[in-house]
Amino acid sequence: MSFPAPETEVVSTRKVACDGGEGALGHPRVWLTIPQDAGFVECGYCDKKFVLGADNVHDEH
Repeated sequence: MSFPAPETEVVSTRKVACDGGEGALGHPRVWLTIPQDAGFVECGYCDKKFVLGADNVHDEH
């Protein structure tokens, strides 16, 4: 059974950082890369889902 991510954020770059927000209640900052084939990535700490916006599907270097 699949559960929805607690929060979803549409982003404009494939590389994103997540610290869980909430200041001291968050988690260590991690850097994530959205795979081209999936179009999204989920944080391993808080399960926040980062989705690449439709206008930003081009390759970044």
